[in-house]
Amino acid sequence: MIDDSVYGTVPLRGAASSGDGVPAGPRVSAVEAAVRAAAAAEIMPRFRQLAAHEISEKSGPHDLVTTADRRAEEHLAAALTTLLPGSLVVGEEAVHADPAVYDALRADAPVWIVDPVDGTRQFVHGEPGFCTLVALAQGGEVLASWTYAAALDEMAIAVRGRGATLNGVPLRAGAPAPGARLEIAMSHPDYTTDEQKRALLGLYTEGISTRACGSAGLEYLAVARGALDAVAFNWELAWDHAAGLLLVTEAGGAQTTLTGEPFRITGSNALPFTAARDTATAQYIRQRLLTGA
Repeated sequence: MIDDSVYGTVPLRGAASSGDGVPAGPRVSAVEAAVRAAAAAEIMPRFRQLAAHEISEKSGPHDLVTTADRRAEEHLAAALTTLLPGSLVVGEEAVHADPAVYDALRADAPVWIVDPVDGTRQFVHGEPGFCTLVALAQGGEVLASWTYAAALDEMAIAVRGRGATLNGVPLRAGAPAPGARLEIAMSHPDYTTDEQKRALLGLYTEGISTRACGSAGLEYLAVARGALDAVAFNWELAWDHAAGLLLVTEAGGAQTTLTGEPFRITGSNALPFTAARDTATAQYIRQRLLTGA
């Protein structure tokens, strides 16, 4: 568990102020505990133990949902709204059931953005490359995030303006070595239209190696820890990106859409967009993407 002296509470706009003048929000450690508890209760007992009836398709054979996804999201929604009364929840499974839930991202109230099992396909196949993503946002701005890879025992936390940590150790993305080949994870072909494939053609050039992404949350973590140079994605669902984008930027990285503007969790972004270890890399990738768009 993270030491409360590292982050304390998440500052919220319009909340009751504490003695030091910082708006009081939920304690970062309490949210971490809630994320760990949901994974322990609903996800890990089903890892490599799923029965056939616990797996179903949503939009197609590559878009899966399991009992673990649904139960973990319900667990988190209850726990997180208890930690922050009056807050709203935008969860992947809740939005699938009722798309109007997504509109909460544009409300004034604090909103929890939840992806209970990011990398469901890996989870279903018994692979450890999945994670639980939680972000707290208000007014379209992501304030804090939690990325928990339960099978790998890795917890990454970021708080806006206060940095990022992995298992309590500060994260620094650093920068690629001069002249080094860039390693980029990008939208998986199974989720990419022909038009989107054309937009990504700019990355097929000397000096860049590309591969299909796995769990978006774990790809962002790889960028934040300097193990991957960048990501390039063509979709903008907030639960896939909110936590990771804050993690990368608080680790010293950068992000940009095709127009040069930051990614907006409320949508209407110019796609593809990128998040990278440093500003120079992000801008270079943006220029490469513009050649294919």
